Amino acid sequence: MKLLALDTSTEACSVALYQDGAVFALDEVCPQQHSKRVLPMVQQALATAELRLQDLDGIVFGRGPGSFTGVRIGVGVCQGLAFGADLPVFGVSTLAAMAQAAHRLHQATAVVAAIDARMAEVYFAQYQLSAAGLMLPISDEIARKPTELPACLVDGSGFAVGTGFVTYASQFSAWAKLTPCPDVLYPSAQDMLALAQPAWQAGQFIAAELAEPIYVRDEVTWQKLPGR
Repeated sequence: MKLLALDTSTEACSVALYQDGAVFALDEVCPQQHSKRVLPMVQQALATAELRLQDLDGIVFGRGPGSFTGVRIGVGVCQGLAFGADLPVFGVSTLAAMAQAAHRLHQATAVVAAIDARMAEVYFAQYQLSAAGLMLPISDEIARKPTELPACLVDGSGFAVGTGFVTYASQFSAWAKLTPCPDVLYPSAQDMLALAQPAWQAGQFIAAELAEPIYVRDEVTWQKLPGR
């Protein structure tokens, strides 16, 4: 199995390649530079593995939620690469990828993930480890103000990941029982690979033209400035 994964949904730009059990990953925090950095990072990953794009079995992309522009860049780049090499694709949740990172780095079995969604809101979901070692959702992905979030479903052994817990630390003060993960602020493509491998084995990859972003928050209300 040879899979390439990429994500541009947050301030970080991430590319990872899986080849027969080995993983090569590149992660950069580069706000507003994703469109310039993602393709060189893909080229570097392929060169390191001594592979051509056509040698891959599929491409994995961060489907969101995250920055609207960032998510669109990731889906578009994935589709362009997949069309050119006639490869199937698979989208992975950015929140699930961060939960998977908490398991990879801290052996977490229960995770609450929150990405800063601007407008005083976070993208939010909760995850539990499956018997197969994968983080599976135990709640819907939602966009809410931290003070309006549903009760935490995980117990005291839970971990907190994502920029939401940093940006809105005071609003999350009631969730103090969670263990913070300052080393998991953004999703990483290498964790998307872990979540996508079972999907590849199950034949769940799809044609590139069917790839879709998941924004979670589909409507944004704009207020007119006085006199405009």
